[in-house]
Amino acid sequence: MSNRKSTSGGFNFMSAFVAIVIAVVIAELIYFFILGNPANFDAEGHPLNGNFLGTMYKGGFVVPLLLAILITIIIFTVERLITIGKAKGKGNVTAFVRNIQTLVANKQYSEAIAACDRQQGSLANVVRAGVERLEIVEADPSMDKETKTAAVQKEIEEATALELPMLSKNLVIITTCATIATLGGLIGTVMGMIRSFAALANAGAPDTTALATGISEALINTLVGILASVIGIVAYNYFSTRVDAITYSMDEAGYSIVQSAATSK
Repeated sequence: MSNRKSTSGGFNFMSAFVAIVIAVVIAELIYFFILGNPANFDAEGHPLNGNFLGTMYKGGFVVPLLLAILITIIIFTVERLITIGKAKGKGNVTAFVRNIQTLVANKQYSEAIAACDRQQGSLANVVRAGVERLEIVEADPSMDKETKTAAVQKEIEEATALELPMLSKNLVIITTCATIATLGGLIGTVMGMIRSFAALANAGAPDTTALATGISEALINTLVGILASVIGIVAYNYFSTRVDAITYSMDEAGYSIVQSAATSK
């Protein structure tokens, strides 16, 4: 069996936890020192006319939580961009697979391995493992076609099983954050509307300041929640599509290698 290791990279559990903690800290700093900057408010503590940062600050304690979710999504989106980009390799995936199919069909195994070394990434790791095993079994006259095919297929499956978890890693964090952002935005919206109706319920003239604050809280939380959710959903679908494309390329190249083992003499 060849010595394999995944090169996809990515955050491990501890790294992911630290990233989330950093996102929370950054969100709190933004909330208190940027949004809550006294320059954003008048002498009575109301946001200046047209000052969006001050208005966001009045959204309440839900705002920093939603900001933390948004920053978390951005962090893991960048991490997945880097990781999946490395997994794809350096060259064009379609051209690489076609080249491997041609080389394997012509039994140019050394050239195929060299092509994998140039390509790098998860796809190349899987293909290289399969080609190396194919080269070994074809040089063994004691093995029949069925045994050779099974050995090559097992090698490819093991290499694929090593790489795929790294490709889909942390996607669950992105989709979970997208869902939580929507729910968090709704919670903030409901709290803001409660404050608004409480202002309207006052005897005599309604408290217009409290009414405006409640409406601002509702709208700001809705905005931040929807923004975070949209970014998270788009990122998740984009990365899922890329992972599926890499997986399909692995299957396509692996099938060609297995077929070469099945037709070998």
